[in-house]
Amino acid sequence: MGCSSNNATAPAPAIAPGAQRLDPAEIARRTRIDPRIESLAPGFDAPFFQAGLAGYSDAAMRIIARRLGCPYCVTEALLDRTLLAGGRGFAKADLGELHENVPGGVEDHPLAGQIMGSDPDEMASAAARMIERNPPADRGFAAIDVNLACPVKKIKAKARGGHWLREPAGAVAILRAVRDAVPPAVPVTVKMRRGSDDSARAERDFMTIFDAAYEIGCAWVTVHGRTVEQKYVGPSRWSFLRDLVRRRPDRLIFGSGDVWSAADIFRMIGYTGVAAVSVARGCIGDPWVFRQARDLMAGRAPAAPTLAEQRRVLEEHFRLAVAVNGERRAGLMMRKFGIRFAARHPDADAVRQRFIAVRTIEDWRAVLDAHYPRAGSAEPAPALATP
Repeated sequence: MGCSSNNATAPAPAIAPGAQRLDPAEIARRTRIDPRIESLAPGFDAPFFQAGLAGYSDAAMRIIARRLGCPYCVTEALLDRTLLAGGRGFAKADLGELHENVPGGVEDHPLAGQIMGSDPDEMASAAARMIERNPPADRGFAAIDVNLACPVKKIKAKARGGHWLREPAGAVAILRAVRDAVPPAVPVTVKMRRGSDDSARAERDFMTIFDAAYEIGCAWVTVHGRTVEQKYVGPSRWSFLRDLVRRRPDRLIFGSGDVWSAADIFRMIGYTGVAAVSVARGCIGDPWVFRQARDLMAGRAPAAPTLAEQRRVLEEHFRLAVAVNGERRAGLMMRKFGIRFAARHPDADAVRQRFIAVRTIEDWRAVLDAHYPRAGSAEPAPALATP
């Protein structure tokens, strides 16, 4: 996929000296959403959200996350030419299907439509078309998010995604074109990495684009703590995010990278001072991370889902996936999710192997019947959430 995390580093802490000594429960209790955020995106009422995840974050995944407390979601990155053509983009781009990323009804709001491309005029036209077809007033896209982060391959030597971080003038031209094309009341936001690489020039280029985004009128920038060169390998640098917030304290800055639990959401907020946290790989198979984050904010101990709760969510997710993708494609999608959901099970390895072997809907149901009791049935203790 265009922005997938294949060959990614296994979950591990970010580079953030001292962050593990912070008390996430105490940080959560005193954390509230910056009022500027909810004024820009009504309904975005908590300082965390679900990132766009290539191959995963269709309407089915987003709705499940929202039912468990996620206040805001982003689609996976859609190529500008995909949107302009009304279908799938270049085969080489290997990006998402259009229908999987359109707003999924009244529950799937507020939603940011994320776009990526190589030409300012085409990016502008694609952004305008997204809003025209799915306006916020009709529970459509509440914002347009410009992707300057994904370490995708270049197409015919043209920059896309994170490659724009090496070409500040081109990146700024795209942001200006999109902001001018989208109605003023619709926020334009940006996803960036902390640089193309670890060089001083890369950091200067980052700051040029970052500062220009706000000057142009973008509402916020989500900064991922890895470089484009890193892709998804090695730790994220929360220390970079902390320093950025200190340098630009008046900006709405969101953070991303190495957020694996509800506790990590508030560790990042406490350590860096970002206004909100993007949860990416950490929520695949664990939509309860959002419920647990809300529990922490309310002063409650976050509870791991029981097996009966896990079964209910797995069943709900499958039904939604069929509605979005059709039965055949839903089976393939849910096999991927099942493998990740298995990590929550006390017998994780055995359940994961069963999900890997799933080929049909009947296979899927057999795994649930064998390993996930219904509510009211006796069940073993659930796996504990990582603090």
